[in-house]
Amino acid sequence: MGSVVLSLDAELAWGFHDHDELAEDRVSAARESWLGLLELFDDFDVPATWAVVGHLMLDSCDGEHAGHPTPDGWFERDPGSWEGRDDRWYGSKLVDAIEAADADHEIGSHTFSHVEFGHTTREIAAAEMRECVEIAEDRGSSVDSVVFPRNYVGHRDVLAAYGVTSYRGTKPRRWYDRGPLGSAAKLLGWPTGAVSPTMVIPEIDEYGLVNVPASLYLFGFEGRARSAVERATGDPVVEMARRGIDRASTGDGVFHMWLHPNNLTDERDFDRMRAILEHLAAVRDRTPLTVETMGEIAADLKDDEPLPREPIGPR
Repeated sequence: MGSVVLSLDAELAWGFHDHDELAEDRVSAARESWLGLLELFDDFDVPATWAVVGHLMLDSCDGEHAGHPTPDGWFERDPGSWEGRDDRWYGSKLVDAIEAADADHEIGSHTFSHVEFGHTTREIAAAEMRECVEIAEDRGSSVDSVVFPRNYVGHRDVLAAYGVTSYRGTKPRRWYDRGPLGSAAKLLGWPTGAVSPTMVIPEIDEYGLVNVPASLYLFGFEGRARSAVERATGDPVVEMARRGIDRASTGDGVFHMWLHPNNLTDERDFDRMRAILEHLAAVRDRTPLTVETMGEIAADLKDDEPLPREPIGPR
């Protein structure tokens, strides 16, 4: 029977630190939205995989990160202070809140400082994973699942070396994901059912990692297009998510939804999530549908013992 997976790119300001601007509307609301999502997940008893930027597990740092092989200036915006002063860059209390939640969440990794693994060196990728693993160990946990920043998949051998079991792969491209014609099809097809949700099949890759591809980005249909369709037919993303959940409940495969906590900047965004989670909980209650984390999907697919870690570089 099918499963539903929810994963979150939990990054606060780190998701924008290499941009010219920090996307103030999203960054300023990110902590409140993070906690609001945790409440919603508890309300409907829905577990999720929170892929947390490793730096957010710190409550303070010196801002220098001496020895990290990223180029000069990479940590320029890191204030080198503590969470009570600069809570956009430190999130240990938010990670504590995930661990304290009633829903049985998984805490995964979004790399240490939001490096795009598809556009970096193996040395930097190894340093990013090494930092994440060491911080997680200091907190008494492990890193089992990874979400790649901006979905640029890379250096999977490094993930395997550090004992990771799963990652979120890219969504299979459909005809409506390409060009102006595809955009028009989404605008017209999402509310009518002409554009169908994407079901995915997790697979074990050549490094022994389980690829759990994405199905639907829950905030990929925004702006004027969203407002226009909402006025006419209601929220098209809610409708698409409902269809995906229904498909997962009647067949094999995984419907994998994802988002950033900082996507939720006003009440209608919370309304979207509430409607999706309410439908998910209702379908789960009346069918064999399961809601799983990425780590649980990997454990279901791999019945062998995890490979020993072979860390790369100094510890």
